[in-house]
Amino acid sequence: MPSAALNRHPDRLLPADPGVRDVARRLYQAVRSLPVISPHSHVDARLLAEDTPFRDPATLLVTPDHYVTRLLHAGGVPLADLGVGCSDLSEDESRRVWRLLCEHWHLFRGTPSRYWLEAELAEVFGVTVRPSGETADAVYDQVAGCLAQASHRPRALFERFGIEVLATTDDPCDDLAAHAALAADPGFAGRVLPTFRPDRYLEAGQPGWAAGVARLGEVSGVDTGTWSGWVAAMEDRRAFFRAHGAVSADHSHADVGTEPLDDPERVYRAALAGTATQQESVALRRHMLLEMARMSCEDGLVMTLHPGVRRNHHGPTLAAHGPDTGHDIPLRGDFTDPLRPLLERFGTSPGLHLVLFSLDETVFSRELAPLAGFYPSVYVGAPWWFLDAPAAVRRFRGAVTETAGFSRTSGFIDDTRAFCSIPVRHDMSRRLDAGYLAGLVAEHVLDEDEAQETLADLVAVRPREVFRL
Repeated sequence: MPSAALNRHPDRLLPADPGVRDVARRLYQAVRSLPVISPHSHVDARLLAEDTPFRDPATLLVTPDHYVTRLLHAGGVPLADLGVGCSDLSEDESRRVWRLLCEHWHLFRGTPSRYWLEAELAEVFGVTVRPSGETADAVYDQVAGCLAQASHRPRALFERFGIEVLATTDDPCDDLAAHAALAADPGFAGRVLPTFRPDRYLEAGQPGWAAGVARLGEVSGVDTGTWSGWVAAMEDRRAFFRAHGAVSADHSHADVGTEPLDDPERVYRAALAGTATQQESVALRRHMLLEMARMSCEDGLVMTLHPGVRRNHHGPTLAAHGPDTGHDIPLRGDFTDPLRPLLERFGTSPGLHLVLFSLDETVFSRELAPLAGFYPSVYVGAPWWFLDAPAAVRRFRGAVTETAGFSRTSGFIDDTRAFCSIPVRHDMSRRLDAGYLAGLVAEHVLDEDEAQETLADLVAVRPREVFRL
């Protein structure tokens, strides 16, 4: 049998009804070439600062992408065979990893991962045949050949992808040297912004917390031996990040509790001494999250919350391959009461932009949309991570719009470590929103000019305004 072609139909993801599809086509065409604004991603700034060629197809498209490796693992492929946790594969090892992906291509049917991979292969590397055991070597050679060219180095692709702004995710103790180098480089015109991510410094019950806090004190020059010193050190590092272009602080914990403590100094000292209970450690984190909201009101960093994940669900995999290897599992969401202390203090403050994300889509209509529909500080973050499939994105729009409209949402968030998937993910979002808005036009809820204005706003205006870009 001849090799099957990649599915790249021009109307992919647009509505099936011919009349609605015609409207969606027009809406999509008007925004398809707008610049990419990515205010939340996990791309390493060093990738662009050093502009080193990508090594090979496997370490670019397979091993670092937990969307891909987790489903292969579920299908019986050991993570070790996929090179997970290894950044330096030999040519033979890279080809074996690539062949495993191609031989198990059927596992990805109907998933967004397949959609993104197909688009990357076709649009970035010019691949025209569907991956399979028979085509694995030919596809590998074609991608590898592209990676050897100057046109496929990171900076060249950044420009080709039309990326206007790219925010990274960074440890508070990072010196941000890569960001400084990019900002000072006259040969690089893009905006690459750091994001303040202090999660591990708030989790007093986790191993290594005290050492991390001590390191925070070293880099800030503030004594973190006291509660007030810990707070001051955080404020210092936030100011450092802002000086390097940061616009947001990103937080991810098991919950979004923000209850204040009567005596945070006592609990903080117990945590440093290693005598705090687990309940006290959680209470300390919740109190500090409240402090982070206060800081955001004062320094203007947008506060993003994406709770509800049980990190590293499988201990043996964590021990063998490390974190971020595909076994983070969602929890039930709860926002209304846990966020009340924060919102009673700061919910109407003009200094706060609070973007709420969830892995539990049941809270979109029940909690997030009503919160964003009242508090001027609150925005509903776009679906991401487990909810970034086309059907889930459509459900999100239906669940949120009736209460919060479009203006109280964040704009698209790609949340990716896979650099080459950034334009693909944004294009998917534009197609899906074009389809949703076309349905409103067909039902005579909106006129087409309003739908066009709304789609352009979602693509180009919402992320700028919400993230103060």
